[in-house]
Amino acid sequence: MNRLVIAPTQIKNGQISLNFEQQHYLTRVLRLTQGNTFVAMDGQGNSWLAALSSEEQASILEAVVGATELPVKVTLMVALPKGNGFDDLVRYCTELGVNRFMPVISDRTLLKPSPQKVQRWSKIAQEAAQQSERQIVPNILSPLPYHMALTQVEKEAACYICVARRDSEHLLHYLEKKENEIIIATGPEGGWTEKEVEAAIAAGFQPVSLGRRILRAVTAPIVASSLVAATWDKARDNFFTL
Repeated sequence: MNRLVIAPTQIKNGQISLNFEQQHYLTRVLRLTQGNTFVAMDGQGNSWLAALSSEEQASILEAVVGATELPVKVTLMVALPKGNGFDDLVRYCTELGVNRFMPVISDRTLLKPSPQKVQRWSKIAQEAAQQSERQIVPNILSPLPYHMALTQVEKEAACYICVARRDSEHLLHYLEKKENEIIIATGPEGGWTEKEVEAAIAAGFQPVSLGRRILRAVTAPIVASSLVAATWDKARDNFFTL
C-alpha cells in the first residue's frame, strides 16, 4: 500500500486537501485515479486509509493501526560527517526506527551546513518513513555546536557516547536495561577529542563501544541504530510469543 505524509492541518471533516506536490506524486508518479486508495500519515503516529476523490482531495475511510515503531524513543547525536554522508545516515537510520537527529559540530567537523541542508534532510527522512511504513517522521534539529548540544539533552534519557580505543563496555551491554528513551552520540572523522569525551561524561553520558573495529563516521550511527532496533524488536517478538 502506497503511503503519503500529510500535515494534520490538511484534514478537515474527513477530507484531506492535497497540495500540488502531493497531487503530482499520487496522480503522476503513482498513477492513482479516483477511488484508488493509499495510506495517509501525519508523521506523528496517526495513519488513515484514504481514497482519492479528485486530484485535489482524498476521503478518509478508516484509521490504520500500525506496529512498526520501536517501543523506545531513540535520538542520534551525530557529529556531521563530510560530504553528503549525513544524507545516507538520515535515510538508513530513519528506516531503523530513530525518532530524532541532533546534528552537531564538533572540534573535528569539516562540514558547515546551510539551512537548505536541514530542509533536504527533513525531506529524506519523510521519504524514508514512507518507504519503511513508519508511523512517525523523525525530527531533525538544526545543527548545534557540540558543547551546546550536551546541555540540551533530556535528563531522563539514557545517554551513551560511542568511543574507540577505550576500555568501554559494548553498547549491547547497556541496551539490556530497556530504557524508555535513549540518546546515542557518534563522532566525526578522526573520532571525538579526549576533551569532548570528558565533557560528555560530565554531562551524564556513558562511554560505550561498538566493537573492536574502527568504524567510519557514517557507519557508526547505522550500527548503533541497528543494535537498538534488533534488541527492542527481539524483546517485543518474545513478549508476543510468550
